[in-house]
Amino acid sequence: MFNPRFLIVSLGNPLPKYESLHSAGHFALNGLAKALRQPPFREMTLGKQSCLVSQGPKYTLVQSPTLMNISGSFVARVWQDMVKQSDPASLSLVIVHDELEKDLGVVRLARWDRSPRGHNGIKSVKKSLSQEKYPLSPFVRVAVGIGRPATRDAATVSKYVLDKVSAEQRRVLEEVVPWDVAQKLVELEDEWRSEVQT
Repeated sequence: MFNPRFLIVSLGNPLPKYESLHSAGHFALNGLAKALRQPPFREMTLGKQSCLVSQGPKYTLVQSPTLMNISGSFVARVWQDMVKQSDPASLSLVIVHDELEKDLGVVRLARWDRSPRGHNGIKSVKKSLSQEKYPLSPFVRVAVGIGRPATRDAATVSKYVLDKVSAEQRRVLEEVVPWDVAQKLVELEDEWRSEVQT
């Protein structure tokens, strides 16, 4: 019987030090534990590092403890830890990250092979972990929209994503977005099941 499991890792800069839109993935993951009726987050060692984890029978939620731009090796090590416990054919990797191209709070599934569009966290993960080695494991990205400033020069965009998140932005990311992320996980599982059964 097909028993799918999901490793869901959020990318961002470590909280609470960096409470910015760039850490939208972490805020969404905070609320996702509740949306999926998961146990609360607790500190554990995974991928040889201490990190916040919510472990349930189907979903393992992990907040990457590293800076965004160097998250790849941590994600790869956690994936290796999980593959030792589960058959890779029944394990999916889901990366939750911020997305400038979408309005605040818009959630969508993004194909793994889609361009990172300058997102250094995604670039780092792809450099450290090759999906080709796990052809039966769905690797997917969940992009969480954070909107973008009117001007697109690098300095303005950088300030926008790294400034302290407002209370309202945080409410949207932690209380609204997680339910949409949970829905995307259901869609992902349905699609995966139909592929396995055909």
